[in-house]
Amino acid sequence: MRHAADRPVFRHATHRDVSTVVALLADDMLGKARENAQPSRYLAAFEQMQQEGNNHLIVGEVAQRIVACYQIIFISGLSLSGARRAELEGVRVAADLRGQGLGQALLADAEARASAAGCSLLQFTTNKARKDAHRFYERLGFTPSHIGYKKFIRASSSPKYPS
Repeated sequence: MRHAADRPVFRHATHRDVSTVVALLADDMLGKARENAQPSRYLAAFEQMQQEGNNHLIVGEVAQRIVACYQIIFISGLSLSGARRAELEGVRVAADLRGQGLGQALLADAEARASAAGCSLLQFTTNKARKDAHRFYERLGFTPSHIGYKKFIRASSSPKYPS
């Protein structure tokens, strides 16, 4: 970011922002192939996130344009001596603005929100193909400490949790 006026302002997303966020998610080497659901599906997911309380969609704006986004989920757990953590998902910066400091500002905002929520760990996964992103995260002090696994499963229409 070249000027103070170019610094992004980060805020909670609204319903009006969902289509712009989806466009950011799709404007990516991996997102092009996987962000193709009907708009109603994304709006329903956003509604669910809103109801969960610890699940937030954050957007970054410059000159009233949404130029970045991330999802932050606050998780309480027993491991790491009961550490509360913040999980990031869907981290994106507009393609035409990458390399200008927006990603660093985005992660600083996420870290501040995590700290304010009592978290002692900020974590995320990143696709193995994102080599440039890996170098960027490591420059900011993140450590590639784990191997992540994913398995797509069929969601039940009425979730039931084991007791």
